[in-house]
Amino acid sequence: MQFNITFRNLDATEALKDYARDRVERVNKYVDRPTEAHVVLSLERYLHHADIGIHAGRYFLRGREKSPDMYASIDLAMDKIERQLKRYKEKLKTLHKGAPHHNAEVEPRVQHKVIQVMPDDYDNDVAPRIIKSTEFVAKPMGVTEAVMQMDLMNNDFLVFTNNATVEINVIYRRKDGHYGLIEPQQVREASN
Repeated sequence: MQFNITFRNLDATEALKDYARDRVERVNKYVDRPTEAHVVLSLERYLHHADIGIHAGRYFLRGREKSPDMYASIDLAMDKIERQLKRYKEKLKTLHKGAPHHNAEVEPRVQHKVIQVMPDDYDNDVAPRIIKSTEFVAKPMGVTEAVMQMDLMNNDFLVFTNNATVEINVIYRRKDGHYGLIEPQQVREASN
């Protein structure tokens, strides 16, 4: 497995690198082929942040935690990932066996932009300002698999290509704990 570690506002030590590598390599008992792991360790206002992302086959796992101790932050982030892996262990095996490998060249790319709108802008007709823009591949998967992937990433929403309809869909976590699905509807022209 390729392992990358980034330190921000923090001195890079071999002890932290070794500890993070050992904790990340524990996912090998849950998934067949973890290919890449990226760990970002940072210090912000006396809190130690650990952001761990692991690519395992066609899935992406993410754990983010913060605490007063960096080792504890790494443990908490990896515990979160391991809990999700234990929860979906059987589904991952079942879905992995029957899932074809998809080529990223034919998968649609989706752009996510974060915009800033100030309250006064509504009155002055000022266009919203783009703060952040991200582009990613909307991977083909079923709705059940999309819910699982969203949980593995610890995100509140996921944009994906629905296998059944071959359309871009969005799955999101509702405030009541359930999930919502946004599907495009074809606009039908009214016959005259």
